Amino acid sequence: MEILQGFNTSYLVAFIMGLFSSMHCLGMCGSIIGALTLGLRQDIRRSTRALFQYVLSYNLGRISSYTAAGLLVGVLHHVFTLPFNQIDGYRVLQISSALIMGGAGLYIAGWFPRFAYIERIGSKFWRLIEPLGRRLVPIHTMPSSFFFGMVWGWLPCGLVYAALALSATADQIHRSAFTMLFFGLGTLPAVVSVGIMTNLLSRVANNRWLRRFAGIFMIALALFAAFPDLYPLRMYLH
Repeated sequence: MEILQGFNTSYLVAFIMGLFSSMHCLGMCGSIIGALTLGLRQDIRRSTRALFQYVLSYNLGRISSYTAAGLLVGVLHHVFTLPFNQIDGYRVLQISSALIMGGAGLYIAGWFPRFAYIERIGSKFWRLIEPLGRRLVPIHTMPSSFFFGMVWGWLPCGLVYAALALSATADQIHRSAFTMLFFGLGTLPAVVSVGIMTNLLSRVANNRWLRRFAGIFMIALALFAAFPDLYPLRMYLH
């Protein structure tokens, strides 16, 4: 019996990618959560429990947008690979995804700052929907916090695009969506905690050696995406 390789090369890896991408997310999402927090009523800001609920609601909205983007990528994958036979189309997708993931790894490590230019891909779409998020501020209810997160989940981000590149290799539409779900869950601990342990998380995010380790890890994932036979968790049971 073959263990589903999709889990090893997609869900688990996507979750770990999310954990390492948190170092980049803290700077971007931390300021957004700050704006969200300042817009809340004073009694909510004073209650750690109530504040946590609003921040969690925001992040669940953000992750739902990641999942929707993964679903869209899964659909586009099947459309764009139609002109090719199944093997060739999937191989082209693997190599393309590996290049994006490798660029993300170099970017996290601080060796390829120009990778940030990839964020221009979604800038036009972002300009269309960003006003929707501004209209929800100040946040007064949990649903508005969730929808605020849904809007900001589409903020152009190179690391999210790298995760989408991974999800494109999931081969099935629902797996592409779940890949992005697990990526979002990986970012959740750090982003939710940003208001509680800001100083500690900032030191971790700015640690040069940790960023390099995370970058090298991402580059390794890119190699595994390009050459799946090298993946150490690729196991078979008989």
